[in-house]
Amino acid sequence: MELSKQTCEACKAGAPKVPEDQFAALLTEIPNWTTIIDNDVHQLQRVFKFKNFKLALAFTNDLGALAEEVFHHPAILTEWGSVTVTWWTHTIGGLHHNDFIMAAKTDLLIK
Repeated sequence: MELSKQTCEACKAGAPKVPEDQFAALLTEIPNWTTIIDNDVHQLQRVFKFKNFKLALAFTNDLGALAEEVFHHPAILTEWGSVTVTWWTHTIGGLHHNDFIMAAKTDLLIK
């Protein structure tokens, strides 16, 4: 099933991280995202481009509403003409399958 059609489920401390050897397969469904490592934590990141701040802010608000629906929240940096979105699961200190699901759902906000 496509990532964007899957459901983000509550994740508790101790939940399994996605093994690094599965990143490439999952990234094929979210090709505009990259994996980064920040403070030894694997994360998904994408920069979305917009014509102005108003459109960037509207996207940020839509993403915030989506995150609140599932109580899973990304780091969001909103600037003039761009929004940087970073997903990872804080409670496990890395990437959970939920992060890939939410990245795919984030992509749908701009289509």
